[in-house]
Amino acid sequence: MKRITSVLLIILSLVMVASAFTIGAGASSAYQTYTYSINGDALYSPDAYSATGTYDYLAMGLDLNLDNPGDMITDERGKVYIADTNNNRIIILDPYYKLEFIITTFINAQGNNDALAKPQGVFVTEDSIWVCDTDKNRLVEFDLEGNFKRILDAPESQLFDDDAVYKPVAMAIDQYGRIYVVSSTTYQGIIVMDNNGGFVGFIGAQAVTASAWDIIWKRFQTDEQKKQSTAAVSTEFNNIAITEDGFVYVTTSSIEEKSVRSAITGKQTSGKYMPVKLLNPAGDEIMRRNGFWPPAGEIQFTTDTTQEYSGVSTVTDVAVGPEKTWSIIDSKRNKIYTYDYNGNLLFAFGDKGAMLGSISNIEAVCYQDTTMLVLDKGNNSIVVYERTEYGDLLIKAIAAENSLDYDYAIECWEAVLQRNSNFDAAYVGIGNAHFRNGEYEKALGYFEDAYDTEGWSNSYKEVRKNAMSDWFLLIVGAIIVLVILVAKAFAWAAKVNKRVATDGKARKTFGQELLYGLYVIFHPFDGFYDLKHEHRGSVRASIVFVVLTILSFFYQGMGQGYVMNPTGRTTTIMAQAISVLVPLFLFILANWCLTTLFEGEGSFKDIFIASSYSLVPLILLTVPATIGSNWVTNTEKGLITMVSTIAFIWTFALLYFGTMVTHDYSMFKNLITIAGTLVAMICIIFIVLLFSMLLTKLVSLVSNIVTEIQYRM
Repeated sequence: MKRITSVLLIILSLVMVASAFTIGAGASSAYQTYTYSINGDALYSPDAYSATGTYDYLAMGLDLNLDNPGDMITDERGKVYIADTNNNRIIILDPYYKLEFIITTFINAQGNNDALAKPQGVFVTEDSIWVCDTDKNRLVEFDLEGNFKRILDAPESQLFDDDAVYKPVAMAIDQYGRIYVVSSTTYQGIIVMDNNGGFVGFIGAQAVTASAWDIIWKRFQTDEQKKQSTAAVSTEFNNIAITEDGFVYVTTSSIEEKSVRSAITGKQTSGKYMPVKLLNPAGDEIMRRNGFWPPAGEIQFTTDTTQEYSGVSTVTDVAVGPEKTWSIIDSKRNKIYTYDYNGNLLFAFGDKGAMLGSISNIEAVCYQDTTMLVLDKGNNSIVVYERTEYGDLLIKAIAAENSLDYDYAIECWEAVLQRNSNFDAAYVGIGNAHFRNGEYEKALGYFEDAYDTEGWSNSYKEVRKNAMSDWFLLIVGAIIVLVILVAKAFAWAAKVNKRVATDGKARKTFGQELLYGLYVIFHPFDGFYDLKHEHRGSVRASIVFVVLTILSFFYQGMGQGYVMNPTGRTTTIMAQAISVLVPLFLFILANWCLTTLFEGEGSFKDIFIASSYSLVPLILLTVPATIGSNWVTNTEKGLITMVSTIAFIWTFALLYFGTMVTHDYSMFKNLITIAGTLVAMICIIFIVLLFSMLLTKLVSLVSNIVTEIQYRM
């Protein structure tokens, strides 16, 4: 019995320990990693980076705490460089985040004692450490041991404003020795200098700069006023990073909020109002924005300023990662957003809090091999994140694509999907791999799953090309036969309408009334006149046209091709009936009410028949356009849109001429009447809504009275 009890106690202890580990593992993450769907919904995903440690000044081996650190970067050896701004020093750490040495004072080229003053930026090349010595308006170069090499003072050029103050806050150097400098008070763009500090020019000038009034006002300011106003000038660019190919990522937080918000919600591919840009050496903006949303940080933002995180992201730093990936930071939300070269969001994470991995006030981000380092200015520390297995799979898949190993890319992306089935970029990756392998039909399905209309269109072009080569004669023959049949059908309808017009019979058959719709749309003046005076149409035919219009729109909502409806939106017959009947009834009612005052000759029945016959172009063009939408690509869908637009313009023109002929108005009087009809429609809607609200309140009042009486009794 004692032995059994001991075994049970051991099992119970193991279960409790396992539970503790499980709970700890589930609660260890201080943030949620996620991406965004095409609709802007957050899709949670496994962590791509997991926090492993936090290093403050004591852990680094420093005697003095960091004070307002401004920048952080790593080199190929894994060493870490921190611009400790308010302490006037550059801190160099080994790959394990232990202090190696500090740069703060030095002997300059004149043999005098010199010192850094509020350095905000640092950059490292193969043989030098460069410092943006901000308050002394210069760049200072040291060797990798911290020994002074030279000073580059402010560049001289007539392109600078007379009152410009050179304030270098960030910099980068390409493989050719060109120096790119971000100056916090320079509005012309990124300053480019040669290796000797000679001014080359500006690149990447922002679309939004200082207002014309500010520029004019500064011309009349005294030197003291200019100095005082410098701090109030918004930074045009605030940070910079450079790729191995010499392309430059730059960030800004000075673009007007509503312009950035509009660019994001409009999914613009232009970088004009984007907070992060990619520039080539010539200064051209070349960033690919092929993802669901343009790379700009947070997508789910609110305009309610009472919320803690209202508005768009405040992007203050950018870092180049492995395999052409890159990351930006949102200092407002303390989050990191990582994208691939095509602009697809790979993952986003970060949050405030007291747990490991939380960030108090994010200032900078950089990569150290498979590690991501974040500079937390709020806690004056470095937060270290190690790449997880899921993150490794992402990088392997992207690396396989970059090396053109598409079979391995498919294998890696499928492994990613096993861990995160919501990751649309994986579907795109597999689709691209199949496309490049010539497996176009397989690629279509993956592009559809990811709502990638561009990739789908490219694959479908190849599928359609193959189909055309196999069935060319049959397809051409079918098109010719279809055109001939349509032409003969219209010719037959024209003969019937002509015969009916001369046969002298007062009563027309139902078929003849329907066929007359084809005459009206091509001969509106004669058509609408005979529709009223010769009774060529009828209410029953009008009802058929209205029903066919509803069915046409219902078919359009259900049968559109992928490029016209990538998300697979559906509709109902009731929704389409309401969308057709409500505006049609409002127009007829408002026009009838108005024309009784404007001496119109048409009755309610006449207006209904004329309006219903005007719907025929929508029936004739909507159905073929919907069928054709299943055969077009992304670049050709404009043809379908054009056909639909023509159908509506044609219908509105017929409504105008039908109203004019029915009431026997002049064109000008009819124009006034149509405008009045639209106003009357709005008034009717307002009266209906007002009546509905009053009726609702009346019902509520009666209900409350009855409830009160029941309570009293």
